[in-house]
Amino acid sequence: DTASNKLHDFECVCDKDPNLKATDGPATCDKDECASSPCDVGQTCNDPVKDLTSLKDFTCTCANGVVTTGASAICEVDECAVTPPPCGTDQTCSDPNTAANKLHDFECTCNSDTSLKATDGPATCDKDECASSPCGAGQTCNDPVQSVGSIGDFTCTCGNGVVATGAAVVACEVDECMPSPCGTGQTCTDPDTASNKLHDFECVCDKDPNLKATDGPATCDKDECVSAPCGMGQTCEDPVKELSSIHDFTCTCSNGVVTTGAAAVCETDVCDASPCGVGQTCDD
Repeated sequence: DTASNKLHDFECVCDKDPNLKATDGPATCDKDECASSPCDVGQTCNDPVKDLTSLKDFTCTCANGVVTTGASAICEVDECAVTPPPCGTDQTCSDPNTAANKLHDFECTCNSDTSLKATDGPATCDKDECASSPCGAGQTCNDPVQSVGSIGDFTCTCGNGVVATGAAVVACEVDECMPSPCGTGQTCTDPDTASNKLHDFECVCDKDPNLKATDGPATCDKDECVSAPCGMGQTCEDPVKELSSIHDFTCTCSNGVVTTGAAAVCETDVCDASPCGVGQTCDD
């Protein structure tokens, strides 16, 4: 309105961006290009010179240090290709999104057990093989190296010392009668030499099969006087109470008569002492 009487109505318009203008004074032509969030999620935007004469000088910086100017950055690198490798020994690294802007998505998988894996760090490949109870009943499991790289190194140990590696002991039992654990005059029998059962051997007294014991010598001693083999008024004595000395008991009469292995005949002819009077006949 140069022809009118209106003052202070002039306008200043920025050459590089006509949308930036001002009335009655200079326009503010500075522009922060980061205000429009030109970078992708997880990237940092920086516009060092915020004016229209330096458009497209903003930078997008990734967390891994990748920087681009004037555009969003491609942040992702092959995270499996870095040195040192991100995964542990005997592990395979895979990075499914090398072309995306996704970091920390690589995966470490245990070579010996692909079900064991981890994202963004080494996998825990340790594995206690005894946890699955691979040994038989009564066997002790030991896994000295609990790692997937040492699969099949667990041991199963029987109570008698028999050891198998990587599997249950097929038969812990040995013939426990060899050598014989029983006493003299006893016969040893082991009914389960093919099973995993220990301490089941039996000692049977040769002279009396009713006397026996399991897992140790039998008590074969026998007091023959218990059955009262002597006659009334006789004293029984069994000096050696064992089955190997059957019928060695003695029966002793009050008059000193002694027999071995049977009741004694204690009576003597009492008429020898002439217990009757004169003119009498003694008859015993």
